[in-house]
Amino acid sequence: MSLDLRSSAIDRLRLFSILDGISYLILLGIAMPLKYLADEPLAVRIVGMAHGVLFLGLCACLLDVLVRKRLSFLWCVIVFLCALFPFAPFFLDRKLKAISSPQAD
Repeated sequence: MSLDLRSSAIDRLRLFSILDGISYLILLGIAMPLKYLADEPLAVRIVGMAHGVLFLGLCACLLDVLVRKRLSFLWCVIVFLCALFPFAPFFLDRKLKAISSPQAD
């Protein structure tokens, strides 16, 4: 997974999408069971906060990509909706990689 974070807004979006997807899976697969099965609510607080920050970063990257006209509004909606479903950002990454290859900011 090669990313050019300094020059490509779509690569930054891809990075935040993957990080948000990983944090979402950790939240659902590790922190939530710890909260409800092991009575450890601190796990959800920590991982939930990290996931929230990453989600806001994803939204900021989406806005940046939309303003720079690198993706259409429909693509931005698709990226946003994929952030709501576990594993969806990983499938979306291939599509975004194909889009980011021919163009740079």
